[in-house]
Amino acid sequence: MEKINYGGWENCIRLSNERVELIVTTDVGPRIIRFGFAGADNEFREFEDMVGIKGGDEWRIYGGHRFWHAPEARPRTYYPDNAPVEIAEHGEYARFVQPTESTTGIQKTLDVRLLPDQAGVEVVHHLHNANLWAVELAPWALSVMAQGGKAIIPLPPRGSHEENLQPTGTIVLWAYTDMTDPRWTWGNKYVMLRQDPTVTMPQKTGLMVPAGWAAYARGGHLFVKRFDVIEGARYPDLGCAVEVFANADFLEVETLGPLVWLEPGAAVEHVERWFLFDDVPLPANDADVDGDVLPRIRATALP
Repeated sequence: MEKINYGGWENCIRLSNERVELIVTTDVGPRIIRFGFAGADNEFREFEDMVGIKGGDEWRIYGGHRFWHAPEARPRTYYPDNAPVEIAEHGEYARFVQPTESTTGIQKTLDVRLLPDQAGVEVVHHLHNANLWAVELAPWALSVMAQGGKAIIPLPPRGSHEENLQPTGTIVLWAYTDMTDPRWTWGNKYVMLRQDPTVTMPQKTGLMVPAGWAAYARGGHLFVKRFDVIEGARYPDLGCAVEVFANADFLEVETLGPLVWLEPGAAVEHVERWFLFDDVPLPANDADVDGDVLPRIRATALP
């Protein structure tokens, strides 16, 4: 772990091993502004006109990986994370603590740990309720991916009509979701959304994903998120554990934890484990995902 200047943010923290590196902002955020193979391109989108900026009352997307609490609403969700954060080293992981949000009474914390001998990292997201009353919310982890790739979300296992009389999955639509948009691939086993810098119309969908993974393929690399799905729990947005959003600037791969009533002084956590693979072609259909992506998913060893 080392302190570096990154794009004008003078107090960023870089964590690296022989395979991957990530950079976390502490002048704002916390944001994991970079994650990628050591010396290679950033898998996350950065907004060049915002890199290095700090302070102010306006929420900025910045790019990278951020942490919200669901359900989405203005102004609650868009609390500006433009102030410095505290950092502490705890042996194998670094902890980044945001000041308590003055408008919501919620404090966000990220614990970041590189996975030994792997191209991977564990990110533990904490929400702490500093209010004098309970708050209903859900942890919501959003990764803003670089342009030109494709999100991949697995559907629940397929089966026969005779053996599956009850529904097994949920696909949630927003008012602006256009299922005829060619950026979508609605497969039998996977849903995919392609990021196209020439198309400005936003698209979004959410799903319950019992398999506990989502991925983004771009430029021969495959970024994988692994997470736990709690069976029977109530998830936000009509039951979404994964959401993807795309516009002309970026594509977000988002995971959510269950809704909870968070009592005063209590905290809830949501864990993502990221893995990065190379030499993975961009999939066009279910067969491509089965052949090129699924073997990598199966290789992700969860500590």
